[in-house]
Amino acid sequence: MGYVAVKGGTMAIDASIKRLTYERLKGEEIIEIRTILSSMRGLVDQVMSESSLYSPFLAALAIKQAEGSMEEAVFLMRAHRSTLPRLYYSQTVESETMFVDRRISASFKDIPGGQLLGASRDYTHRLLDFHLLTESVKDVRQWLESYKDELEPIEAVDEVGYFPKVVDYLRDQGLFKRYEPDNSQPTDITKQSLQFPAPRSARLQVMTRGQTGTVTSLGYASMRGYGQVHPTVGELRVGSIPIYVDHPNESEKESEEDFYIGEIRVTEVESIVPVSVKNENNEDELEFEIGYGVCYGQNETKAIAMSILDQCLEHPESDFPTHDEEFVLLHMDSVETTGFISHLKLPHYVTFQSKLDSVRQVKKEVQPNEN
Repeated sequence: MGYVAVKGGTMAIDASIKRLTYERLKGEEIIEIRTILSSMRGLVDQVMSESSLYSPFLAALAIKQAEGSMEEAVFLMRAHRSTLPRLYYSQTVESETMFVDRRISASFKDIPGGQLLGASRDYTHRLLDFHLLTESVKDVRQWLESYKDELEPIEAVDEVGYFPKVVDYLRDQGLFKRYEPDNSQPTDITKQSLQFPAPRSARLQVMTRGQTGTVTSLGYASMRGYGQVHPTVGELRVGSIPIYVDHPNESEKESEEDFYIGEIRVTEVESIVPVSVKNENNEDELEFEIGYGVCYGQNETKAIAMSILDQCLEHPESDFPTHDEEFVLLHMDSVETTGFISHLKLPHYVTFQSKLDSVRQVKKEVQPNEN
């Protein structure tokens, strides 16, 4: 009897998988990986961030396989990531070395180095563009040629410049506390179980690979009422940062022997949060703290929300749920949350029958007394 059940289940599952393939192919159209890479940057960046694996090509492949489902694409990427060997740990990245594509500040109009709007939908009208219905490859090439012609008169920059950090400008004015650099080994939550209280390195890692919607909603909850943390974006920057690894065979080395292995595109946010503290006279006094957020790709809303939660979790003494690291960190992982909800679709026959039997037994015991 058990064999029949297993065999029947296997046949049904195989038929379900074939049906899934049919649903993807029945329109007799396919989408190329290069098309996803070229036209779905936002989706690719989100998948890479939540899967904690920087590979635009594999993210595009996962999106195609998952038919655009974010949760499924992230699941596929996480599963693939678990099969990869961990060969090296990169050196600590200094974000001051970022080759900036976009850099803005909501705190100051004029910032050292100037504001750089870059590519963003923040300044567009949120109206459907029906011209996209008739867009062709010829139209795209013509537009690109026209855009290149516009750029030609702009003088080329001979030397790559790096932008200073806005927060450093405020530190120099004594508006922020200075802390000694913490060079302790960061916690890697992919190798060690998350434990509480969690160090900041673990909290930041959980949030940067957290589900974008969850991170955003918890950040919004903090702003809206649970603590009412209302930061100002000191600086938001999007760009590419170089990645180096140590020499594989030498422990003692000079900096020139570092190995450059490529660059990754990230979004970094430093938010300025006003807080009320008691001075020497036990009077309320306004100070500023910094909330930090960083994630793969151009993922600005998530990075800002992450910076809000970072500042919240630095104050666990608060009674608000957005300051409770167990509540925040245990409910934002993409695979954990979707997996636990989705598991409800799996068979629960035995446990549910047990509950039914219990209810029926209670009903039988109650009904005679009622009569």
